[in-house]
Amino acid sequence: MADTSTIASLATAGGTLILAIATFSATRSANRAARVSEQALKVGLRPVLFNARAQDLPQKVGFIDDHWVLLRDGLAAVEESDGKLYLAIPLRNVASGLAVLHGWHIWTEPASATAPPAPLEDFRRLGRDLYDPAGDVSFWQAAIRDAEDPLLEPVREAIRARTRVIVDILYGDHEGGQRTITRFALNPRPENTDDDPSLWRCATSRHWNLDRADPR
Repeated sequence: MADTSTIASLATAGGTLILAIATFSATRSANRAARVSEQALKVGLRPVLFNARAQDLPQKVGFIDDHWVLLRDGLAAVEESDGKLYLAIPLRNVASGLAVLHGWHIWTEPASATAPPAPLEDFRRLGRDLYDPAGDVSFWQAAIRDAEDPLLEPVREAIRARTRVIVDILYGDHEGGQRTITRFALNPRPENTDDDPSLWRCATSRHWNLDRADPR
């Protein structure tokens, strides 16, 4: 027959094993809950930008050199004035987090909706901070003024020839994370549409996630 000390040792070992299993299960459950909470927090902070809707209110956008454009009917502004180029896109943040715009890239050659975005080092930083509140509208703007700027002639030719302009906008949440690139296609309207040929149609074509896996 087994002695009392052996039985006690086996019972202690069994209890320790059961406690270890329970602790491991509780830890896994807590870690899983923490990951779910973290994911929910990120979703709450995450912005997603689209072009504004036709029924959204107009926005008057000013540039540092006192040039102004009026964004209305969900249309973008693409114009040349005194040899300088001005572009602006009305944006709507369809997600629940504040969007902070970081930079932009204009394609000087035709780009399809599915072509990958340019490297981040090719994006130009905005001259001022632009924000788009959750569920609200704001805008992106850029001006090309320097005669030596390599973008000046290609974009000017596109404006004069009235051919499509592709703009990629880099943005993220207000903590600097969850960076996203959204591509916008600017297309000229028929010249007899109204009396303002500088207002072009705008469409959102694709989003790329930089700090997490893409959904596709």
